[in-house]
Amino acid sequence: MARDGRGAPRIQGELLMLGFEISEVTVSRYMPRRPVEPDKVKRWLAFLRNHKDAIAAMDFFTVPTASFRVLYVLFVIEHGRRRVRHFNVTSNPTSAWVIQQLRESFPFDTAPKYLIFDRDSTFSPAVVRFVRAMGTNPVRTAYRSPWQNAVAERWIGSCRRELLEQVVILGERHLIGLTRSYLTYYHQDRCHLGLAKDAP
Repeated sequence: MARDGRGAPRIQGELLMLGFEISEVTVSRYMPRRPVEPDKVKRWLAFLRNHKDAIAAMDFFTVPTASFRVLYVLFVIEHGRRRVRHFNVTSNPTSAWVIQQLRESFPFDTAPKYLIFDRDSTFSPAVVRFVRAMGTNPVRTAYRSPWQNAVAERWIGSCRRELLEQVVILGERHLIGLTRSYLTYYHQDRCHLGLAKDAP
């Protein structure tokens, strides 16, 4: 039925009529996945390779604290040298806050040609307009495609493994101080396989 183009709701309805009590979520879990078009993947990888010195990426990740508050970390990373240009922490991310962080990331006409970011609701149309006003082309990744922003996702993974899984974060100031220390290590001492084992 799935090969005939019927979706999970229709298949679940048919199964209910046959007497099988199965939820729609369960049916959708076993639906065949649509294969990714190889040409689109090749074009995206060629874009990243050809423009790596003109690309920056931004993303959020969350950090729980000892008091069960959730803090949001926004960071901007350059693709060419894997250098984190800017980061900041907040408990309430808004579009206006993101725009201010972009101002601090790229002062005095230092904006890159392309800025990659996902479809987080905080990256609203106002943020996209501001990115264009900086003279940068905003490039939004597809839904549920973290591989399209792999440099940023790798930095999140490194930060989690090497820093956040080793300590309990007490609050905003504690997280900012630890992340600053980690960035000093990340930029000066840590070897990066993507940079031929060099540091940014």
